Amino acid sequence: MLYNLSSDMFPAGDRKPLEIVVKRKAFRTSSGALSEVLRDVSLTIESGKVYALVGPSGSGKTTLLRIIIGLDKDFEGSIVMPQKPRIGMVFQEPRLLPWRSVFDNLRLAAPQAGDKEIVEIAADLGLSEHLKHFPGELSLGLARRVALARAFVVKPDLLVLDEPFVSLDILLAERLRDELATLVERTQVTTLLVTHGIEEAVRLADSILLLGGRPTGIMARIDIKTPRHAMTDAYAAEIQAQIGAIFAAAS
Repeated sequence: MLYNLSSDMFPAGDRKPLEIVVKRKAFRTSSGALSEVLRDVSLTIESGKVYALVGPSGSGKTTLLRIIIGLDKDFEGSIVMPQKPRIGMVFQEPRLLPWRSVFDNLRLAAPQAGDKEIVEIAADLGLSEHLKHFPGELSLGLARRVALARAFVVKPDLLVLDEPFVSLDILLAERLRDELATLVERTQVTTLLVTHGIEEAVRLADSILLLGGRPTGIMARIDIKTPRHAMTDAYAAEIQAQIGAIFAAAS
């Protein structure tokens, strides 16, 4: 197994960074050949910051994410993180238990949470009137809100978001993005966002990592100098244009 997870024994409260080194990740195709997906990916995730991994479809973003959180252990490299971090995960699909109510879906994710905590996080995401509803009674937008609430109710050390607003209409995605930004700002949770949406990355992240090439590597890193709450449309458009130019030059 090409995997090396090193979980250092960090003292309680010691806010160490997450160190990620993926020297090589390859899949074996149906013909038996090895297809190399990732090569020489190295990054440091500082505590309390929001990082966005941005790249076109098929660039290996989700593969890298799965490696980071330990779902894919077949790679060459190392992941160094505090011992047993609590991870809040939001997938591309809500993945709610259809036979459980919204409240019970949140309770199952965080059995240690009190009822008051569950109710409060639900209120933060506009779910107060839906706690007794079942997933089949919810719109896709509401189901996405429940998935976000489930990730936050565990009080994560690391929040991981894999295309959390995919297939939503623009206005709803913007509203959810703003609510997510407010929660991240308030909780100061270390966050890793995977997206192909450049505007989404600019509006949410402190640092944006652009993925590209064959096999995929990190082409560039862009640090956002303006705080999320103070970002102007002009500054966001400037960063988006910069990212677009980098991708265009690489194509």
